[in-house]
Amino acid sequence: MTTAPANFAPSTETALRTHPPRRAARELLANLVARELKARYKGSLLGFLWALLTPLLMAAIYVFFLRLLADRGVSVESVIIGVFAWTFTAQSVQSGLTAITGNANLVKKVAFPRVLLPTAATAANAVNYLFSLFVQFAVVGVLLVRRGAFFSAWTPVLPVIFATHAALNLALALLLSAANVYFRDTQHLVGVGLSAWFFVSPAMYDLGLVEPWGTARPWLLRLYLLNPLAPVFTGYRAALLPDLSFPWNGWAIGGLLISWAMLAVALAIFRRAQRNFADFL
Repeated sequence: MTTAPANFAPSTETALRTHPPRRAARELLANLVARELKARYKGSLLGFLWALLTPLLMAAIYVFFLRLLADRGVSVESVIIGVFAWTFTAQSVQSGLTAITGNANLVKKVAFPRVLLPTAATAANAVNYLFSLFVQFAVVGVLLVRRGAFFSAWTPVLPVIFATHAALNLALALLLSAANVYFRDTQHLVGVGLSAWFFVSPAMYDLGLVEPWGTARPWLLRLYLLNPLAPVFTGYRAALLPDLSFPWNGWAIGGLLISWAMLAVALAIFRRAQRNFADFL
């Protein structure tokens, strides 16, 4: 008889022993997300607080150096929003990358929907991000009040931006988790790719820094907006900060739609690739 890994809860082990219907699949996904969150902070003194401290410390560092190097001031609120959002993507990519290879014994021995593994990794990071938003809102709110402002009237659209962001992160997790099974060099390339993507995405700066490029090189700004993270990060800022607006043009909207198109393509590729996972693990 096949034995499930020891670190699985009994309810998860039971669910993994059969091809689960929809209800059991949802239960299995919830157990996988819980396991992911528990494993991440196991043995850590501060536990979940690291989900809040890491992006806050990163934002403080970026603000300090940007103000040191730049002639004009940098909006602290803008950097905080961007860095928190980037952390969600970076962590989803890193955990999604090993979602299959890190569970090789499980994939080879137990029958269950493999798509749940990268989905659980992304969902665990989404839970972290949603909880961190409470701290982010509080910090940004205080900073806005201090300069006599308040949240933007577009705040109710945040769930749409979050859903698009989560769709993009899940697409990346699906593609990279499958690629890492067949090409183990993927994990080395991803580190370099993330570093490059960080600097070409408006995480530590807002869209206003690159908009002047559009005067002399309109095609460059259009290409920039097709980077899915550019309209996502700008959408977060426009939904929270009263002095920033979203560029309502076809290129920015196209960048948002790319996230959903990537998810559809990633699901199709993952379903095809998963047939041979056991042979390569």
